[in-house]
Amino acid sequence: MKYPHLFSKGKIGKVEIRNRVVMSPVEVGMANFDGTPSEQLVAYYEERARNGLGLLFTGITRVNDLHGASLPRQLSMSSDRYIKPFSEMVERVHAHGTKIFCQLHHPGRQNLSLMVLSWPALQLVGRLWPGFWKLFPKLVPATTWFYDKVWAPAVAAPSAIPCGRCKQKTRALSKREIRGLVRDFIDAAVRVQKSGADGVELHASHGYLIQQFLSSRTNKRTDEYGGSLENRMRFLLEIIKGVRGKCGPDYPIAVRLSVDEFYRCIGETDCGIELDEGVEMAAALERAGIDAIDVSSASYETMNYWLEPISFEPGWRKDLARSVKEKVSIPVIAANLIRSAAQAEKQLARGDQDFIALGRQFLADPEWIAKVKGGREKEISRCISCLWCFESLNANAPAGLPLECSVNPRLGREKETAALNKNGKGRAAAVIGAGPAGLAAAEVLALRGFKTVVFEKNRCVGGQLQLANKPPKKEKIDWCFRDLETKAKKAGARIVFNSVPGIKELRKIDPYAVIVATGGEALMPPIDGVERKNVCTYAEILGGAVKFKRKKIAVIGSGMTGLETAEKLAEDGNRIVVVEMLREIGPGAYDQNLDDVLSRLRQYGPEFITGHRLVSIGRDGILLKDTATFAPREISVDGVVLAVGVRSNDAFYNEIKGEFAKVKIIGDAKKPGRIHDAVRDGFDAAREI
Repeated sequence: MKYPHLFSKGKIGKVEIRNRVVMSPVEVGMANFDGTPSEQLVAYYEERARNGLGLLFTGITRVNDLHGASLPRQLSMSSDRYIKPFSEMVERVHAHGTKIFCQLHHPGRQNLSLMVLSWPALQLVGRLWPGFWKLFPKLVPATTWFYDKVWAPAVAAPSAIPCGRCKQKTRALSKREIRGLVRDFIDAAVRVQKSGADGVELHASHGYLIQQFLSSRTNKRTDEYGGSLENRMRFLLEIIKGVRGKCGPDYPIAVRLSVDEFYRCIGETDCGIELDEGVEMAAALERAGIDAIDVSSASYETMNYWLEPISFEPGWRKDLARSVKEKVSIPVIAANLIRSAAQAEKQLARGDQDFIALGRQFLADPEWIAKVKGGREKEISRCISCLWCFESLNANAPAGLPLECSVNPRLGREKETAALNKNGKGRAAAVIGAGPAGLAAAEVLALRGFKTVVFEKNRCVGGQLQLANKPPKKEKIDWCFRDLETKAKKAGARIVFNSVPGIKELRKIDPYAVIVATGGEALMPPIDGVERKNVCTYAEILGGAVKFKRKKIAVIGSGMTGLETAEKLAEDGNRIVVVEMLREIGPGAYDQNLDDVLSRLRQYGPEFITGHRLVSIGRDGILLKDTATFAPREISVDGVVLAVGVRSNDAFYNEIKGEFAKVKIIGDAKKPGRIHDAVRDGFDAAREI
């Protein structure tokens, strides 16, 4: 066998697991509003289980409704009424040979006031009137306004120290409340056991409540639950003791533990948990009788050090797991940004860990294990670490919608997209453009039985992604279009490069349908001086058509494209001035990605000018105008790079839309968007045509 360690059996306590692959407890926002498993969630879990998954950890499952609910569509084990529906999900997962642990969770200070106190009342309304949940998303904006402007209950934590990311009013738990929460966790574990699930995991990581007790940064209590390490561990150890007492000596208990909070990496001096103390905690947990340590790191305030953006190298934190494994004898589970079977096998063989955990990679490809075991690794859709999953969860959860994945348009739609209508019958279909939208469409058309031809004007696939992959540390973008190309070709699509067909050429193949995926192009605004030779767009910089060396360059626009282009220019030895019309850098950018690129760009000492609009471009500089005071400001620069947006390239669609019976426009050609928008648009258009 190619990967003997990866596909060897393992054990956690007395539970035997068929391989060493664990699905991390990624929260997907797919449970029912009442806290029970939805058909959508079960279908999502089943798809991973039927493809060979060894052990499945559920997403965060609340133990307390009063101040422990994190999002509307979250699993719950806060009362006995959840046992039966949960057991039905367990049975369906077990039917595929996969073991299942339930992760028990309380957010503590990493929560929103919106979810505090109100949830029990909302649950009651929902039970009495099931139709309420259809109305709920429409009520969220008004409710949010009320909590922001009128009255916001405090979120609960060990100490009244707000989370720097959530920024919510925070109060300290009383000792009575702490004892009540210990009982909540214990009672929830008992319910999990009664449901037939194989074990529980206590979430003591990523900055949630249990970790808040463990960390000296967030726990400033002066009673028996704060101060020394022994006292800070008391809350968790009381839970473990209670679960062991109620569930018996053989029921598996795992703990997901942040062994390093990485505050030093963001320049903080109050560093909380660092690795030496994290390892000491792990050893104490083993002595307390747990069965496995799931090693992780960081918190919401240092989120890039556990939910890594695209720049981080696979396996960068494997030494955390290895440090724990050297000190404990129980199994060690860790994610470690694993992206390939070879990497997983190496880390297992070297003894870094006993089980490998995949989180985002299972969002991207539910068949990861089956493809690896079947020798089909080249067919895997790799996670590109773009963070759209978490960004979309934050945006979608208040409306009761699940997270999304940039490269997997079937995520959350496993059941309804399982069977394609294979009515192509060898009829021709044409796709114009081999960017992500066109490739996604080509695969589906070919799978449906259409004789699919993709016409690409360039000599390679990728479209706009052939620019997105050029800034520093953006190489994983290649995985996206390479994987889409592989799948399209395997399905039977043919790609013709250096080809721009006209109406006559298309008529020769007599297409049943034409899908136009001609992408977009950099916007060139009508500004005085824009025609000068020292002016170009981000596309010309990233594409290599224009090069600046040792010059002072103004980058106009501080969205992610502008900042990444600025970093590329800075890396090439240029001095950078970034001009942004709005009052903040990176408007609309997801904060994790923004922090990531700014942390590197700032090392080059760029000048940031916000709240200024570009008025004109001269031979030796630019004229700006303050958007508030209208005061002019002249800046001397050698060159100007425009990164002010993308416009759709829809000319070909407009030319042919009346010439063929079925013509669809997709991706950036229809509306500029993200990778997710393009891939999903291509998938859906080809599925529905």
